[in-house]
Amino acid sequence: MTSARPGSALAKRCFDLLAAGAGLLLLSPLLLLMALWVRCDSPGPVFFRQVRVGRHGRHFRIHKFRTMRTDAEQHGQLTVGADARVTSAGRLLRKTKLDELPQLIDVVLGDMSLVGPRPEVPRYVECYPAGVRDKVLALRPGITDWASIRMIDENEILGSAADPERAYIEQVLPEKLAYYERYADTHTLAGDVHIIIATLLKIVSR
Repeated sequence: MTSARPGSALAKRCFDLLAAGAGLLLLSPLLLLMALWVRCDSPGPVFFRQVRVGRHGRHFRIHKFRTMRTDAEQHGQLTVGADARVTSAGRLLRKTKLDELPQLIDVVLGDMSLVGPRPEVPRYVECYPAGVRDKVLALRPGITDWASIRMIDENEILGSAADPERAYIEQVLPEKLAYYERYADTHTLAGDVHIIIATLLKIVSR
């Protein structure tokens, strides 16, 4: 199982706390406006709280702005193409990735990091090969990583598949896991900053 050196792990955690805390403080007016928009746009809670698999396999409930109808998960956990379950506010929030901002709360709580493998739902973690699962779950999951940047239009890719879930498990997930493994083997604090900047540039370019 891959584990970071104690000094680098502490530096990463300190960076996460300072950056996430500052982000929540500075972005609080924007977060409040988005919360009001979500609440007024469709019936239901502001946040979408879904069980994800975190570090060492521990389950936690992720924070995201709700972008779909409240009954969405009854019809599957994948978002595919122009999904009719997505709300009006949700379309813009998902396109700009602003629905992910509440995960700064998860970073402060210690469930996530700013950068790291994206946390999956339990049913798809069960599809990880054993050795890969140990390596990926040795890390705190992140808000962003190279897979998130390179596969930012994943739902549109799945939308063109005859069987979206099979395509996710057999095509998309292995590609994500390759990025996750590479990150586990090579991550540094400077590399994290590079990924954060690349993520912001990718979002702005959209």
